Amino acid sequence: MQGKTYSKRSLRFLVVTGILFVCSISGRGQEVQSAASSGSSASDTSETPAEIRALSDLIRGLQAQVQTLNSQLGDVRMEQERASAEASELRHELDLVKRQGGIAPSGPLNSYSAPPAKEIAGQPALSSTPTPQQPQTVEDRIGKLEEDQQVMEGKINDQYQTKVESGSKYRLRLSGIVLLNLFENRGTVDNLDFPEVAESLQANEPNASPGAFGGTLRQSQIKLQAFGPDVAGARTSADVNLDFAGGFPSAPNGAWMGLVRMRTATVRFDWTNTSIVAGQDRLFFVPLAPTSLATLAIPSLSYVGNLWAWAPQVRIEHRIILSDASRISIQGGILDSLTGDNPPDQFDRYPSWGEQSGLPAFAARVSWSHRMFGQDFTVGAGGYYGRQNWGFDRKVDGWAATADLTLPLGQRFEFTGAFYRGRALAGFGGGIGQSVLLNGSFIDPATTFRGLDSMGGWAQLKFKIKSNFEINGAVGVDNPFASELRLYNANTIYPESYTRNLSPLVNFIYQIRSDILFSIEYRYLNSSVLDSGSFRDHHVSLSLGYIF
Repeated sequence: MQGKTYSKRSLRFLVVTGILFVCSISGRGQEVQSAASSGSSASDTSETPAEIRALSDLIRGLQAQVQTLNSQLGDVRMEQERASAEASELRHELDLVKRQGGIAPSGPLNSYSAPPAKEIAGQPALSSTPTPQQPQTVEDRIGKLEEDQQVMEGKINDQYQTKVESGSKYRLRLSGIVLLNLFENRGTVDNLDFPEVAESLQANEPNASPGAFGGTLRQSQIKLQAFGPDVAGARTSADVNLDFAGGFPSAPNGAWMGLVRMRTATVRFDWTNTSIVAGQDRLFFVPLAPTSLATLAIPSLSYVGNLWAWAPQVRIEHRIILSDASRISIQGGILDSLTGDNPPDQFDRYPSWGEQSGLPAFAARVSWSHRMFGQDFTVGAGGYYGRQNWGFDRKVDGWAATADLTLPLGQRFEFTGAFYRGRALAGFGGGIGQSVLLNGSFIDPATTFRGLDSMGGWAQLKFKIKSNFEINGAVGVDNPFASELRLYNANTIYPESYTRNLSPLVNFIYQIRSDILFSIEYRYLNSSVLDSGSFRDHHVSLSLGYIF
């Protein structure tokens, strides 16, 4: 008990002593400070005006710099707003493409995703945990603003260099591909650079050849896209797509001077889940085609089970979102009733056999899509009906039932295919260019007409070795009904009546850079003539394309 009392007294004594010591030191410091200030007041009086002037000049300089920085920040904000607006437009276009099922691999320009970023050897992956930021000085902030301004100016210069001027204030985009095709045929075909049917050597003499080599650039394409204002809540846009496969001028070496041809031209109104499309476009009820860089002028495997056409049409598309990964798409519209006949005059237009019916054609498609392996698994079914009038009130009903499938098989494989069954479909390449059957002379009013039944389809397996290198293998077949061809005469566009057209192919497509494509393709054609055997062709194509 005494020890505790002694320790308390000692502690109190030490505290009091420390307080007295501190007070004495502070009093002495104040005396010293007052003496020093009184001794230097005379000299500071003479230097004060000069320092004030220097500080005033510095402040004015800083104010000028701040005003300059404010103006620069205003310019940067304006450019950022402009870039943000363009980014939102591009994001909207990407959403529209995703809602429509993505970019088909059969499109004219093969699209590849960017290669994945690689981790640096010996370094761990970047963590997503935020790190505390160190406080920045004024000099650091000014330097950062200058760097951002330089980056923004570089982007603006790039945009000015790539801008396409338009007659309106809205954006216009120019794109396309310059495509060189070198090819060799071992056999006689209907078309040298992108053949559809193998033919008889004797029937095509003296222009036929059992072996031919050549080159062409007429499959090159030019596309213009315009993005307009919002109308009734819908984004408006329009596009026109041209190539140089519209024929040949009557001039020396005219085969190397392809004429410009309109492929597609559409106007779109796109709401969030609904779209209206009017113009000339591909057949929406058969949206797929095999992937090929050797046949851009027409879809690959045409007249070999792949229905296609560029038809004037008006259609409505509606998308029902079931979940984040699933959706249903419903399409319906009217089309020009195509029959595949050649125009009778080069300048004046006369109604086709389908247009003489006085009715448009009708088509619809329903599809279901589900996200799988980062791609869309899609199953679709479609239908088509069009009436034809072949003169003297001889009416024929053309129709088709279609099915299409896109099936991802992991990250590297994808299966696609399409099937059709129909009648009088030469306007879409069905029936190997044979649409109707007749039992007499075409100009005899007593001759009866009926549609030729046919069926066919194609399938393709895609193997993506890398993001920029893929291998595609496909096979197609078209079968007009031979039993009907034996009973009636067909209005074929070829010298013979064909009963089957079979064609397998394989190609390698390598994207050297984002804008340079290289491809090698081998294709085999086996075209069977009614009760007369078949003709064969081996077609090899080397393609080099530059996308712009």
